[in-house]
Amino acid sequence: MRFITEFRRSELAKGLISHIHRRSKTQARFMEFCGGHTVTIFRYGIRQVLPKTIDMVSGPGCPICVTATSDLDKAIALAQIPGVIIATFGDMLKVPGSHSSLQEVKADGAEVHTVYSTMDALKLAEENLTKSVVFLGIGFETTAPTIAASVLQAQDKKITNYYVLSLHKLCPPVIKAILDSGEVKLDGLICPGHVSAIIGSNPWEFIARDYGIPCVVSGFEPLDILQCVDMLVAQVENGESKVEIAYRRGVRPEGNQLALRLMEQVFEPCSAKWRGVGEVPNSGLKLRQEYQPFDAELAFDVTPSPTYEPKGCICGDILRGVKTPADCQLFGKACTPQYPVGPCMVSSEGACSAYYLYGGDFGG
Repeated sequence: MRFITEFRRSELAKGLISHIHRRSKTQARFMEFCGGHTVTIFRYGIRQVLPKTIDMVSGPGCPICVTATSDLDKAIALAQIPGVIIATFGDMLKVPGSHSSLQEVKADGAEVHTVYSTMDALKLAEENLTKSVVFLGIGFETTAPTIAASVLQAQDKKITNYYVLSLHKLCPPVIKAILDSGEVKLDGLICPGHVSAIIGSNPWEFIARDYGIPCVVSGFEPLDILQCVDMLVAQVENGESKVEIAYRRGVRPEGNQLALRLMEQVFEPCSAKWRGVGEVPNSGLKLRQEYQPFDAELAFDVTPSPTYEPKGCICGDILRGVKTPADCQLFGKACTPQYPVGPCMVSSEGACSAYYLYGGDFGG
């Protein structure tokens, strides 16, 4: 616990807050990309203690939330094929698709298993050789290497009933898409810690170089976030735009080369659909040709019903930083964690879930 409590010391937090207040003179809007950062910010009331010169908005850094409804419908359709077992992380169960959810089809008899790692899914395939196990590859660059490792292990052990539905997302391309849209003016970006632990800080250089926006990679404790904000404020006040790391215990500029090689061995970039953003080139991952026998897209012929988006849900706008949950007429009424309408209320890293659980200043 020592290394956690060190990043939650109130006297250090007070010092950082005072320093930010003294330093911040220019109005600035910062986006925290990562849903884990959003949870920390709301759980510890960080927005409320920052000066009025700083406006903070949440971004699309929740992999469950950004999964397109059409992709979720595909997973639900796969779950209803006789002899198919779906293996997925727990957050996906309650996310509403167009007409159902994985939780609902499981209640109707579909075999949907919650797993805690790709190795659990691989073990499930070994134990059910007469059935096909499809792992839902949901996540950013953080989870992709572990899924790549499971494919390589399945190949090595000749496990032929294991498949991956690759719905992975790559983060730098979607940030570029959001910046290019011009919908949200940003003066700083809090870059994701776990993603950057894999890819490093170098892939964010284009944001500072091409868009003139300061970037700082942050950890997930309250002092991490405050230090990150302090560093962003310093860049804004000094008229600088560069990429810095406020999470050096977890992130290096070059990233984790072993994990990157593993990911690049098995996957290659492809276009991907993002909820609220649309099709973004080179923002997804698909299995390379030599690993296509493990590709659920190719192994199963499924044609889901036409996609239906829930009426009144503004998850897409929230993920782009255009609106907040307070702007949604469903928030806290028709849409709650017990009865979610959209994925931002389902995931533990969703902005709506964080707003609902921790409240605070909805306006930023």
